[in-house]
Amino acid sequence: MITYNDVKNNEEIKTYIRMADETLNSLGFTEHSFAHVVRCADVAGSILKKLGYDDRTVELGQIAGYMHDIGNVVNRIDHAQSGAVMAFRLLDKMGLSAQETARIICAIGNHDEHTAYPVNELCAALILADKSDVRRSRVRPKADINIDIHDRVNYAVDKSKLAVYPEEKKITLYLTIDESISHISEYFEIFLNRMLLCRRAADYFKCSFEVNINGSRVM
Repeated sequence: MITYNDVKNNEEIKTYIRMADETLNSLGFTEHSFAHVVRCADVAGSILKKLGYDDRTVELGQIAGYMHDIGNVVNRIDHAQSGAVMAFRLLDKMGLSAQETARIICAIGNHDEHTAYPVNELCAALILADKSDVRRSRVRPKADINIDIHDRVNYAVDKSKLAVYPEEKKITLYLTIDESISHISEYFEIFLNRMLLCRRAADYFKCSFEVNINGSRVM
């Protein structure tokens, strides 16, 4: 059985993650390296565990979260689809079963907001984990937050946490935003589609999705 640790320790996968982030750095995007993918893996796994899925499903969610952005090494455009194809080759080579590989690549291929749809539980968890990862440490050291709104909004986020409440059937994204850096309206200016996608992903789990910013529910 291929485990999450097997995937994390695979040098080929590490190389693709590292080089994909280098590509995005050149294009001016926020950090998409190990900090991002490990966080996505942890959050996706936590969502599935809290919602009562079995340990193997939790582990597959972690694998999908860890590998979801490798397609950026090819091109940012359609990176979800190219990443799914790459993940298929890598996981098949490692000996993962066809059924588990199919679930993972399906999740990866459906995580980008332009083409995303929560087609299975791994994908729904991945969408929520990926789209909720907004934080100051994702901003590149040389970024100018006065010019780029994405960098400014990420830099303004002091704290972010995705909480799952199984009994209430509710998933809430808590954000603390420094409004002296970026107004709350800018967050929704660039991330509204992502939040709507998170709502759709929460719907897959028959949960509501809420956004709480600076102590107030705004969505």
